[in-house]
Amino acid sequence: MKSVTLGEFIIEKQYDFKYATGELSSILSSIRLASKIVHHELNKAGLAEHILGAVGTENIQGEEQQKLDLYANDVFIKALKNREIVCGITSEEDDDFVAFDGESMNGNYVVAMDPLDGSSNIDVNVSVGTIFSVYRRISPAGTPVVLEDFLQPGTEQVAGGYVLYGSSTMLIYTTGNGTNGFTYDSSLGTFYLSHPDMQTSKDGKIFSMNEGNYNRTSQGLRNYIDYTKGIDKATNRPYTARYIGSLVADFHRNLLKGGVYVYPSTDESPKGKLRLLYECNPLAFIIEQAGGKATDGEKRIMELKPTELHQRVPFIVGSSNMVDTIHEFIKEN
Repeated sequence: MKSVTLGEFIIEKQYDFKYATGELSSILSSIRLASKIVHHELNKAGLAEHILGAVGTENIQGEEQQKLDLYANDVFIKALKNREIVCGITSEEDDDFVAFDGESMNGNYVVAMDPLDGSSNIDVNVSVGTIFSVYRRISPAGTPVVLEDFLQPGTEQVAGGYVLYGSSTMLIYTTGNGTNGFTYDSSLGTFYLSHPDMQTSKDGKIFSMNEGNYNRTSQGLRNYIDYTKGIDKATNRPYTARYIGSLVADFHRNLLKGGVYVYPSTDESPKGKLRLLYECNPLAFIIEQAGGKATDGEKRIMELKPTELHQRVPFIVGSSNMVDTIHEFIKEN
């Protein structure tokens, strides 16, 4: 079988994009380059003390920033800015969006990203990831990017994806014509198509949630958690509980094997914890293109209209029948 590289695939498929331009291909190439650099740095994290641990500051969400958070943020911003195609970026690590000047103001796209999801796991050698989302700007080209360019519903995404830095490094993305996965061959410095046209099963046996929040969430969701532990051959229960605490890793496993990931609203986080723009929307785009569903417990994630850059929402994502069952339990209470 012919080995197809990510670069070849991007060029071949660029006319399937919502906006058929070489510009979007160039953005994906920038993300590919930045992910290689981050992959290289992560692989030596255990031997390089200067990139391990916290920096002593918090991001706008009040989360302690890791050294590699800021490193990855800088790498992705530079890679995207250098192409002069992206006019602005919003990141988990920056309070406000970053507006590019010069020729970049002529760019037609903005990017929302979590440069290093799950970074608190770095020091214990657990998988982490990068999540990204691409939108076509609303404001006129040649002018500075504005807030409204970022506050678009997920239905307006032209690309969404993530990079998983695990036992192997993988890049998974969609432009609205299916979900495809690529695995990095570090000996050649190349991503190869390894998971074409990914589809998740409609049913699954994996339930992923921090059950430490059991007594802090709704009665309906508590009832569902109890349901997952019941014994019933007809529904393949009890389900298998799997929770890594790294969103990309949990999502990726369930995408491949079938399952559901839940981060609900709680009494401590009534609006949820995960960020709509650069965590939930791109993963929702990917799962829908793979045959699954993503909601906030009531509405489709990609139809939510963002009101702020770092907006949090509850998140239920995975196999469609499992998401539907959770909705039934929520509605009953």
